[in-house]
Amino acid sequence: MRRWRPTRWMYRGGRPNRLARMMNALSAWQYGAGLAPRHWVTMEVPGRRTGRAVSVPIVVADLDGERYVVSMLGQRANWVANVHAAGGRVVLRRRRREPVRLVEVPVAQRPPILRRHLALAPGARAHAPVDRHAPLADFARVAADIPVFRVVPAGTR
Repeated sequence: MRRWRPTRWMYRGGRPNRLARMMNALSAWQYGAGLAPRHWVTMEVPGRRTGRAVSVPIVVADLDGERYVVSMLGQRANWVANVHAAGGRVVLRRRRREPVRLVEVPVAQRPPILRRHLALAPGARAHAPVDRHAPLADFARVAADIPVFRVVPAGTR
């Protein structure tokens, strides 16, 4: 677990430090341009205070034909509050803009999604309270603390 110490340091207290913010900005540009694996995208969400678009690099996990977004930093992540304030309306960018709505997934349905997310998002593993190979029961114990959103087309209820 030694190799994850820099990642934990960059997000100490659940918030990105200056280095993490700079790296996130670079990653957001890279993911939005499509210069990363296909699951890595940039999410644009209006800031709840300023209304300006905030770009966040994220991993979209696919499972059973659906797409999901997971907050690796839990409920306290700034983008989670912004998504709630925007009524779930965001834009995903990967070479093109895709307006979507994020709908929070019930806690009971989260464990397999969390495991899939950790399989696709190496950067999230340092923040996860369980190992990516753990049984679903371990994911169920922490599911309430990790927001998971299903990605639906913008015009869908």
